[in-house]
Amino acid sequence: MLKKYWVFVALPVLLLGLASMVKNPTHELSLKKSDWNIGVALYSFNRFPFSTTLEKAKTTGVKYVEGFDFHKLGGDFGDKTMSDLGPSDAKAVRKLLKENGLKMKSMYVGKAQNKGDWRKAFELAKSLKIQYLVAEPKREQWDMVDQLAGEFKIKIALHQHSREAGSIYWHPDSVLSAIKNHPNFGACGDLGHWTRSGLNPIESLKKLEGHLISLHLKDLDGAKQSAKDVMVGEGVIDFEGVVKELKRQQFEGEVYVECEHKMEDNLEDVKHAVKYFGSLTP
Repeated sequence: MLKKYWVFVALPVLLLGLASMVKNPTHELSLKKSDWNIGVALYSFNRFPFSTTLEKAKTTGVKYVEGFDFHKLGGDFGDKTMSDLGPSDAKAVRKLLKENGLKMKSMYVGKAQNKGDWRKAFELAKSLKIQYLVAEPKREQWDMVDQLAGEFKIKIALHQHSREAGSIYWHPDSVLSAIKNHPNFGACGDLGHWTRSGLNPIESLKKLEGHLISLHLKDLDGAKQSAKDVMVGEGVIDFEGVVKELKRQQFEGEVYVECEHKMEDNLEDVKHAVKYFGSLTP
């Protein structure tokens, strides 16, 4: 009888303990926060036809890819670049993405020079169901591009090439200046370009808090203009610090691996970057 009594007492206590573990908000938050939206910037595979880049991206296990408008697509698309695509071509692109289990939520726009080019870029983005364009519009185009972004309901994520490359967006302060009074502008941070420009990536992330839409992931062998791209985790960038800051900001955007070395054969390096960053949870 005594044994049965202890069973009846212990069982409810055990069940209550398990229930408290399941309902613990902190535990739930940590589980959700460990899942990064990792993707691959297709520029990593820019030597290859579009269909091949998707096949490569698929093998990394990611869900998202970022296209770029000057990509020479090859294959059935012939000599067309992404920016040359018409409605039927866009349908073919969506089909290829679906076949590979991928989503193209963003596209880098580097060819737009005037309002007509920008409108065409937004029209293409709409046909591809893209959510935001990564770009570096000229200062005199800010109002026009912001207006188009509002019209199409497609955000602009201001990309930050390095100071060496001549980008007006190399410093987070410049990005904030562009975002001011332009409600459809946000930021696409680039850890490698910040480092190459002599900036601290973690401090740069802090400056752009509340404006980050996405992030480009790479690593460098030094914090200087002549620095070279290396395998993620083997360079100078403090990725644990980066992850800690992104967690603090509750960042939920995409993190795109953008590999800019060994361009003819860098798939294993891209896979490594996806796995490495995905494993970083403080």
